[in-house]
Amino acid sequence: MPTIKKISKLTDNRHLNLYQLEAINRVGEKFPYFVASRAKNIEDLKIKTRNHTPDGVIIYSVYGEKRDKVVLVRQYRYALDDYIYEFPAGLVEPDEDFKTAGIRELKEETGLDLQPITVDPMYEKPYFTTIGMTDECCATVYGYASGEVSKKGQEDSEDIEIVLADRAEVERILKEERVAIMCAYMLMHFLKEDGDPFAFLK
Repeated sequence: MPTIKKISKLTDNRHLNLYQLEAINRVGEKFPYFVASRAKNIEDLKIKTRNHTPDGVIIYSVYGEKRDKVVLVRQYRYALDDYIYEFPAGLVEPDEDFKTAGIRELKEETGLDLQPITVDPMYEKPYFTTIGMTDECCATVYGYASGEVSKKGQEDSEDIEIVLADRAEVERILKEERVAIMCAYMLMHFLKEDGDPFAFLK
């Protein structure tokens, strides 16, 4: 079994840091492995804590009287130097429940109010995102959005367009646009559910 002999913190940033692992592979060879993490120190890495406390939250919400539109953001991402379609999302603050974080983040990014729905915990629990490069994990909040779209809560570092997409627009987005993979999978469900968009959760 591979093992980790030593961990070194390489950066000291507010939201994301790089760690170097001194790793031994399954045939006994030593090599460096690099991990990006939301952890502010080595002791908080999931390698150390072994827990799945969510670093972030993703919000899958539907909008409108017929609940026939999904709330998306088209956001500029510096890693791409381009725009990509995603669900509204954000970091969970220390000691904050992820559902509370979902309500807060939807309001900040879109101006909309979120009414979360109750689902089986297996659908909303924290899952890992891109495990080959980061120990980040995110929980998902499902619910109904209402109110008026607004950008007033967005930060200066954010360039976000709010999109209320019906099924025809979702199909176009999936065919023609850049989409985050977690969002894409959920949009595939939305596209195929003619009635209740959350039927797959039951």
